[in-house]
Amino acid sequence: MFVIVVKFLIPKGYRGLTVFPFVFIKYSFDSQNETLINHEKIHLRQQLELLILPFFIWYIVEYAVRLLQYKNTNLAYRNICFEREAYANERNLGYLKKRPFFRFLSYLHKKRI
Repeated sequence: MFVIVVKFLIPKGYRGLTVFPFVFIKYSFDSQNETLINHEKIHLRQQLELLILPFFIWYIVEYAVRLLQYKNTNLAYRNICFEREAYANERNLGYLKKRPFFRFLSYLHKKRI
């Protein structure tokens, strides 16, 4: 994992973006933010499990479906299964040590955030 600070790449309202093997963050002080880094590490694991490119295809398709479902960009984003898993476990710094493979699948049908 490589953490890189780039303000211009991160969309407004967000602080991080992960594209295996890189974690891009908007602010240098966030490189010490364990919760944010753990959230992004969860995305790294998800990307590896889906062999990277299929992760992004799934992410975009699910975002579009959630956007139709909720008609709200923030709700659509927060309810993508990958984001549900990452937000639910970002504070658990030991999560990735015990996380089962393809755990994000269990977040597909949970109630909206």
